[in-house]
This record gives sequence, structure tokens and C-alpha cells, in this order.
Amino acid sequence: MLVTASQMKAAEEMAFRSGATPGGLMEIAGEGIAGCIREFFPNPGTVAVFCGKGHNGGDALVAAWHLASAGWRVLVRLAADPADLAPLTGEHLARLPRESVVTELPETQGLLVLLDGLLGIGSSGKPRGKIAELIVEMNRWRREHGGFTVAVDLPSGLEASTGEIADPCVQADLTVTLGAVKSGLVADGATAKVGRLALVRLPGVTFSEGDPAEVPTASGLRELLPVRDFDSFKGTYGRIGILAGSPGFLGAARLCSSAAVHAGGGLVTLYALPEFHDLLATSCIPEVMVRKVGSYAEVLEERNDVLALGPGLGRDHDEDLLRIVEEALVPCVVDADALNAVATSLSALGPARAPRLLTPHPGEMERLSPRNGMTRRVWASDFTDRHPVTLLLKGARTIIAERGHPLSFNSTGNPGMGSGGMGDVLTGVCAALIGAGHSPRAAAILGAWLCGRSAEIALAVGLVSQESLSASKVIDHLGQAFGSLRAGVF
Repeated sequence: MLVTASQMKAAEEMAFRSGATPGGLMEIAGEGIAGCIREFFPNPGTVAVFCGKGHNGGDALVAAWHLASAGWRVLVRLAADPADLAPLTGEHLARLPRESVVTELPETQGLLVLLDGLLGIGSSGKPRGKIAELIVEMNRWRREHGGFTVAVDLPSGLEASTGEIADPCVQADLTVTLGAVKSGLVADGATAKVGRLALVRLPGVTFSEGDPAEVPTASGLRELLPVRDFDSFKGTYGRIGILAGSPGFLGAARLCSSAAVHAGGGLVTLYALPEFHDLLATSCIPEVMVRKVGSYAEVLEERNDVLALGPGLGRDHDEDLLRIVEEALVPCVVDADALNAVATSLSALGPARAPRLLTPHPGEMERLSPRNGMTRRVWASDFTDRHPVTLLLKGARTIIAERGHPLSFNSTGNPGMGSGGMGDVLTGVCAALIGAGHSPRAAAILGAWLCGRSAEIALAVGLVSQESLSASKVIDHLGQAFGSLRAGVF
């Protein structure tokens, strides 16, 4: 559920009347924030806390105390005189060494996390004075010194309910929001300021009203991923058929099929035309079966539990693809050139005989249905209102839509995923999840989360950077992403 600032305040007041205390919630919030930071950065570094005088600053100081206990160096930049801090915030400042408070940040070596505790949901209007100066300073340290910015609850300068961006506004890499996701954090224009979204739930804080759209977390998703029974076998986890690759784009077929294997597909078959069957048979991982077909329409006679259609396939097979989308008796993941084929004849979606999951990037979505100034969430909902499909609209804040269900905003991932092949991997992962018995909607939500989390883990282990992250590395870390999901790691 998404909530406005007023709905969040009302829920907190209700929790206080039921026995919760501001201090108790602050301790839980701060510990959760510190835990999120340590998930991204297992090894200690320096955390610079930019602290306002209210409880948002107190949450940040509690997080800093927990990080200090784990070996982090803590520096504090105050937006107000210590005597003017809210009592709870002042108490938590006193827990830190006096020398932690600095009038300017020193040059630091190694990891630097900038923790934004300047403004919370109670703020309004344009940041001014010392707050504005510290926002500018934070953004400069991020830009010029490679600091990783973590916002407490929301980036200072961003309006919690609408996502309106003031000048200045903190540009966060990670926003750890508290209690519930604020509606402004998933507004289209807010994504670049919010970055990765994580949620720390606050015990006793419940909501009687709000936007039914959701931002799934690991703790909420892990029930979708049951532990496998000991007596299960390859047939339990589905027969996944893949139509992908063409001359010059055979890598798409290799990525998609490999991802399906590493996402748990029981039996993965890649169907190939005669002219490039041998090349794919010798270059795909050995767990993938490569089967020669005279035309792609032949897969309609094959025994599969799900079909993945389109990555790198080219436009020479539109007729076969449209026939498969319309006639296949099993669920289909429709991506890339299969989407381009569907865009020429949307009627193929109407009489489909089994569920269809469409996974367009914005350009492909524009061909399916022009945006015409709509927000992304309205754009996605409008399409699924008119077509009986599940839609995964890719982007930095991927949206999953299906008629009759709440919208889902994916929270995981990083800018390193802006490279070729990521969509091919996602298609393979989603197909494997459907083959294992998930609905297309559940597979889309899980698949987007897992691929994004895998990309995060690839960076956290320190072997790649955002610049060097590749789709193959996302596949390599899928196992850890599944483990992270089962552990309920934000």
C-alpha cells in the first residue's frame, strides 16, 4: 500500500494511542536503516550523517550508532545548533563521540555513505537556509567524490505525497522509507531522486486507507517461493520452450535460455532454425536442449508448459509469432520482436487461449499503445484495461499491471542494468518461474525483483562496477538473489 504524508501521520498517531512510543519506533527505524546500508556495503566505511533538528535526523543518528558499533567511522553535519534539536534527536546525538560532529567533511579514503536525515514528511515548501546548504553539499560530495547517498524516509526536498521536486533536492542512490512507501516516492519524476527503494516496517503502525498499489519487499515475496519438496524432479519445475536469436543476435538466445536454467527451469529447450542450429547447439550451456525446427510455428505441437518468445528473433517471423501468441495453449512470455509483431495486430491478444505476459521497454510499449502524455502507471493500467494480459513495463521503476489486481512497482536494481541483454535475462527468468507454477503476474513481480537484486549483489561482492555489470553477471548471481529473497532481505 502507498500512503500520503497525512495518512502516515494518522497511522503513527493511532500507534502511539495503542502504546507505541516515538523513541521505540525511532530505534526500530534506525536499526533497519543501518541494516539496509550493510546489505549494500558489508565492509565498514565512513558514514557522514546530514542531520536536521527533527525526528528524521534522530532516525539517521540511530542508524549511525548501529553502524559505528559495526566498525564504521561516523561524521555528523548538523543543520541546527545541538541545543535546538528535538529532545529525542539530541539524545541520540549524545550517544556518538563529540568529535563526530564536524563543521566540514574531511577528505576520506574508501567507501563514503552520505546519510540524509535533514527533512521528513512533516516538511513543506522549498528547503532554505542551512538545510538548503547541506543538500547542495551532499549532492556535491556524491557527484565529485563518489559518495553513495542514502535518504531516510524520503530525499530531503521531495514532497512525500506528490513527488514534487524542490530546488535543491537530495539525489539519493537508496531511499529507506519507514512504515509504508509514500506515494510521492513512485511518481514518475521522482525516480532519479529516490533511487533504489527499501522499506522498514514499523510494528504497530497500520493503515486503514491508502493507494492499493504496492512495492513488494523480500519479506512479502518469499511466500511466493516455497521451499522445494525433497521428492521433486525436473518435470516438477516445468518444460520451458524458448524462441530467440537470429544471425547477429544469437547472444539473446544464449542469455535467455541460460537465465531460464539458473532461475530453476526443469527442462529448457531452445528452438532453432536449421541455419543457426549448430552454432547455438555448441555455444549454449550444456543444460539447454537445442532443437531444430523448420518453422517456429512447429512449437505449437511441442510439449511445453510455457513459451518465451522474441529475444533477438528479428522481424522475419511475425506471422508465426502472431499465430503462436493467439493459439498456444500454454502461457507465453512475449518480449522484444514478438512484441513488435503483436504491435502490428493487437487483435492477437484478444482470443489468446492461455495467459500472456508482455514485457516491453518504453519504446516497445509506445508501439503497442502510444503514451499520449499519460503517467507510466496510467499508461500501464490503460493497456491492461483494454487487453487481457499481464504487463511488465520495464524501466528504472518497473511496473507490473494486470486487470483486477493492484499495480506493483519494482524496487530493486541499479543503473548498471542499463546495458544490452538484461531484458533477455528477465524473459528467461519469468518463463522459468511460470514453468514452476507461478501465475504470470507473480512471475513478473518475482522476476523483476530477482534480476534487480542479482545486479545489486554483483556490485556488493565487489567484482564488478556499475560500468562493468553485464547481463551474464546478473545470471551468475541469480542464486544469491534467490537466497536473499528467501532470507527476507529487504
